[in-house]
Amino acid sequence: MLLACGVAAAGTPARLLWPRGADAELLAGIESIPPPAAGNTVELTALMQAELSAPTAIVVEGARSLCSTRLTMSAFLVRHPAATFLVDPAICAGVHDRVLPELPLPVQLLVAPDKPVRGLNEVLAPHDLSGADIDFVLPTHLHWDHVAGLYELPGWVPIRVPGVEYRWAMAGPHAPVGVARGPLRGREFDLYELDGPPVLTFPRSHDLFGDGSVLLVDLAGHTPGSVGVLLAVDDGTRVLLAGDAVWSTGQIDLIRETAPMPGELFDADRAAAFATVHRLHALPDDIEVIPGHDRAAVAARAAH
Repeated sequence: MLLACGVAAAGTPARLLWPRGADAELLAGIESIPPPAAGNTVELTALMQAELSAPTAIVVEGARSLCSTRLTMSAFLVRHPAATFLVDPAICAGVHDRVLPELPLPVQLLVAPDKPVRGLNEVLAPHDLSGADIDFVLPTHLHWDHVAGLYELPGWVPIRVPGVEYRWAMAGPHAPVGVARGPLRGREFDLYELDGPPVLTFPRSHDLFGDGSVLLVDLAGHTPGSVGVLLAVDDGTRVLLAGDAVWSTGQIDLIRETAPMPGELFDADRAAAFATVHRLHALPDDIEVIPGHDRAAVAARAAH
């Protein structure tokens, strides 16, 4: 792990000066297919739980800025007529002691959020909910900071995740970098496949309720089974919860990766991840994209 960190760090200075450029041919070949009409809508609530900062030029590779970007770790509460569920049950109380020690050094130092953090039940309580009211969770991917809140949910609450993501995270003797298996052990997994048609700029999809209100789309790259959650929200908007496909909307605007440190550590397939950034850039303007760590984007939705 120290070697991997060293290699990523060594490659970073040059990429801050000469970031990877957009693939014009890839962009030109992307088509956007309108999503199906939604038979229902959902209520969406952003639950901000923790914060940390990172240099802007690291978050958006090569950004001409000496400033830091404030990031968030957040869960998203979704209420559908048929179910109440969480997209990315992010953080549990005591996460620094309960989850971070599972990660190798120096990764746990690089990703630790600032204290204090707000546990999942703490942010659910103002909405008159507890973990027992959640029907299932829907992670965008299985990195630790998108599932640690499972420690505060009853054991019977299932995890809905693509089969490829489950196998990547849970097979083998050692967890991939960024995965803490503690919150995932002993849980029920409800595996699904992206077996539906292209939606917007994404090649595959899965209609969670069969009514067009919650569409899961293929954002593979950051992890093999990363998905975006496209919601038909009751305020009339279409919102795409993009997980860690990008950390910032600035990456979408400029078509940029994260820098090699930390991208080389946490992206399972850098080429596929960068292709996904292109697909996010090509989205219609009326799609509100919320990267899971973009504090400004999450806060704007939390203010609704």
